[in-house]
Amino acid sequence: MAVRLRKSYKFALRSSTLITLVLTTLLAVFLYSQDNLSWLTLGLDALITFAVCFIIIQVRVERFIYRRVKKIYDDVSLLESTSFSSKHVTTDMKTLIQEIEKFAEGKKIEIDTLKIREEYRKDFLGNVSHELKTPLFTVQGYILTLLDGAMNDKKIREKYLTRANKGVERLIYIVKDLDLITKLEVGELKLEREDFDIIELIQNVFDLLEMKAAKKNVVLTFDMEYEPIYVNADKEKIQQLVSNLLVNSIKYGHEKGTTEVSVENLIRNKVIVRITDNGYGIPKQHIPRLFERFFRVDQSGSRSEGGSGLGLSIVKHIIEAHDEKIFVESEEGVGSEFSFTLEKAKKIPS
Repeated sequence: MAVRLRKSYKFALRSSTLITLVLTTLLAVFLYSQDNLSWLTLGLDALITFAVCFIIIQVRVERFIYRRVKKIYDDVSLLESTSFSSKHVTTDMKTLIQEIEKFAEGKKIEIDTLKIREEYRKDFLGNVSHELKTPLFTVQGYILTLLDGAMNDKKIREKYLTRANKGVERLIYIVKDLDLITKLEVGELKLEREDFDIIELIQNVFDLLEMKAAKKNVVLTFDMEYEPIYVNADKEKIQQLVSNLLVNSIKYGHEKGTTEVSVENLIRNKVIVRITDNGYGIPKQHIPRLFERFFRVDQSGSRSEGGSGLGLSIVKHIIEAHDEKIFVESEEGVGSEFSFTLEKAKKIPS
């Protein structure tokens, strides 16, 4: 560790001045009593006394303080605080106090962050356990029933095997989504950017979800007729993003509801895609947590709507991987609007 003394002479100056005054006064009294008072001798003696006292006090105090201050720096360096241990050792108390206060504030922020992460970890593990437990127990229940003799009945056997298979498919769905989120977080999943027509992509998703929307009589539509609008992004990931948002809109929308998509120019090189529905809406207090893994507005634990509980978390990670933004506006009883930005294609494909 680089060491450089940052000197403060105040203490030495004051102490030397005080000692010099006392000794000079005593010498003056002594010389006066001997009728040998000489102002030149007195002044010279005062200067020598002051200089000697200042040097001795400054050196001794600095060494005394430095040894203890350096121990503080060394102890702190064990905490691997690069913002503190890498600095020069100072014996100036004011500077030292400021550095220690700054260090303590930084550590407090780190501790608070670790506490938040620990709470998130506990919450996440609990959610994973709950999400996996439901299909696992379902599959186990059907298999045990078959083993207990139900397999001898062909109709029951086929019925229970079909239901067990759905439970396994749900488990696979959850694991695949978790794997995707993990890859997005650690940057292992590379984006394959290309120029494509976002209007055409959205229409393709409409077609894929047509039957799902028809079951709830939900209409998927654009707010107007659009000419092709080309953006630059990972086409497959954006299709998954749009699909997740539309599926959520269908799931939690009203019967005979409407989900409307609009695409607008935001600035010269950006477009914003808005997905608006007239569904149940989201309570205001839940909006900040919407993109957390496994978070559901319905806290009852019902899984009647299916899904892995990771859809919106995946949406958030895909958008962040593109260095774009996603926004949410919602009002209970009125509906919700999810919007996200995308970069425009620099050249329109021919």
